[in-house]
Amino acid sequence: MRSVFSYSFLLLSLAPISGAKELPKALLIGDSISIGYTPHVIAALKGKVDVKHHKGNAQHTGTGLKMLDRWVGQTDWDVIHFNWGLWDLCYRHPESKNQGRRDKVRGTLTMSLEAYEKNLEQLVVRLKKTKARLIWAHTTTVPKGEAGRKLGDDDKYNAAAARVMKKHGVEINDLNALTDSFGPELFVKPGDVHYKSEGSKRLGEAVAARILQALN
Repeated sequence: MRSVFSYSFLLLSLAPISGAKELPKALLIGDSISIGYTPHVIAALKGKVDVKHHKGNAQHTGTGLKMLDRWVGQTDWDVIHFNWGLWDLCYRHPESKNQGRRDKVRGTLTMSLEAYEKNLEQLVVRLKKTKARLIWAHTTTVPKGEAGRKLGDDDKYNAAAARVMKKHGVEINDLNALTDSFGPELFVKPGDVHYKSEGSKRLGEAVAARILQALN
């Protein structure tokens, strides 16, 4: 059974970063889950780290390969916390009435497990060129009843990601273990991968703590 760390305690115990003329810079890359927790990361690290999220939704690894250079830009990032996965493992069908055309029965998988791992390899190689401290975030939980995603695929895709991160020495922030511990009251609704404000806040605290650890 995987353990979940007390991220709130970590945030309180780590000392603020001081003595620099400007704050360290952290870039968050990810889909709507990361968009949801970004304000909480910013709030937790106010006065300690300048936190930015790239414009829009990172979607799947194919989008990442096309857009990564633009998202990274010319900024000298100290930390880059990144994730892809929920879009990659999603099945979609053009005639589906579900939001995002999700349909795990009739739909087509966005990115195979093999393609996902191959794309992540290229993305990590590119990110390493920034010289920033890299933190991979394991894909969050796929709950029972999700319309376009199969139960357990989050674990399979995270295992593939872990192989890439281990190869390149990239640390992992296990947001999957954290969200596996969430009760149903933290999800927007049954079968939905998204979280209410309290769920996003807990994710934001976890991300903020790992960023501070990386900088210290």
